[in-house]
Amino acid sequence: MDGSALRTSPWWLRTGRVTALAVVLAFLNAGCSALTGDEDPNPPAELTDFKPTLRLKKVWTADLGEATEALRLALQPSSDGARIFAAAHDGRVSAFDAVKGKRLWIRKTDLPLSGGPATDGEVVVVGSSDGEVVALNAADGQQRWRTTVSSEVLAAPAIAGGYALVRSVDGKLAALDLIDGRQVWFVQQAMPRLTLRGTGAPVVIKDLVIAGFDNGKLASYSLLDGSPGWDVLLDPPSGRNEVERMSDINATVRTVGEDVYVVSYRGQLNAVAAESGQSLWSQETRSYDGLAVDLENVYVSTDSSELQAFSRQSGSELWKSDVLKNRDISGPTAYQSSVVVGDFDGYVHFFDNVTGKLQARATVGSDRVTSPPLVVNDMLYVQTDGGDLAAFRQVDK
Repeated sequence: MDGSALRTSPWWLRTGRVTALAVVLAFLNAGCSALTGDEDPNPPAELTDFKPTLRLKKVWTADLGEATEALRLALQPSSDGARIFAAAHDGRVSAFDAVKGKRLWIRKTDLPLSGGPATDGEVVVVGSSDGEVVALNAADGQQRWRTTVSSEVLAAPAIAGGYALVRSVDGKLAALDLIDGRQVWFVQQAMPRLTLRGTGAPVVIKDLVIAGFDNGKLASYSLLDGSPGWDVLLDPPSGRNEVERMSDINATVRTVGEDVYVVSYRGQLNAVAAESGQSLWSQETRSYDGLAVDLENVYVSTDSSELQAFSRQSGSELWKSDVLKNRDISGPTAYQSSVVVGDFDGYVHFFDNVTGKLQARATVGSDRVTSPPLVVNDMLYVQTDGGDLAAFRQVDK
């Protein structure tokens, strides 16, 4: 199937996030329109001209490696504040000066990389499609260790407490020792028979590791030994078939202080207390791509590529934009006074975080932006599935 067909087919076929059974069931529900040549009932929104209210400068660009095709991987840049670390599916991992874009080192791992990298400034950790996890020295890219987890890694690891915390697609969360890569502890949630492709990265608050799972549960574990804390089923599955009952939490949870924000595919955005798992508020919205938070708001990229903003304190909806509807947008990122998302054509879109109005548009390349952009100090970094990395800065008019 060529790129144009992918762009105009329904979300379940366009994103490649579900298994064969899901495609079959959704095909029947959709009346077979995608493969019979009928007009797409949900075409991607056309980009229209507008007057920019924000001026951007593309500071530098870099080539990371070969394209990832339509694999929907979780490759996204990370940073220690001074350097940017990024990986390509062909196994190459690179480090760059964050401001000037000078490549500091490149390392060929010879692995089909799929999640990460993550860094603490000393070590860089990245996972692969065949379940291998590699740790490199942040200073020079030399390999520290290489180990294997139980299945594909489709989320960036988290690094905390001397561990690399790795979520794999079989529902496991493993703590790997940063010194030698040995598995210190692991936990596992029961997996439903049918799930969306993708996993959210774990996050750490104090001595708790918090992660969402494909069974719709948000759970906390002790960072020290993996002992269970609280375990909350945010949105119980219901429906006539397994597609309708999918309740995956694929988007990485976000935190502000000790408040946790999580969104599920089935249709719930929740604010949860990290200490107890108690729900603070919930709103109806569907997402598999992600959410972002700042001090005031929560931003969500919905399953139909609408961008929504909610009050962080009350959960009330503040605004919704549909100008990118069905353009398969990435998860959002809060950047200064903007909310930023990428789309399937390699465009990056900036929205006013108060009004939801489109402020600016830029291009990174011609390939999809799957992962949320990264903010470091006053710069924004965007990676495409084609292996392009670009750094932007907002400038005065």
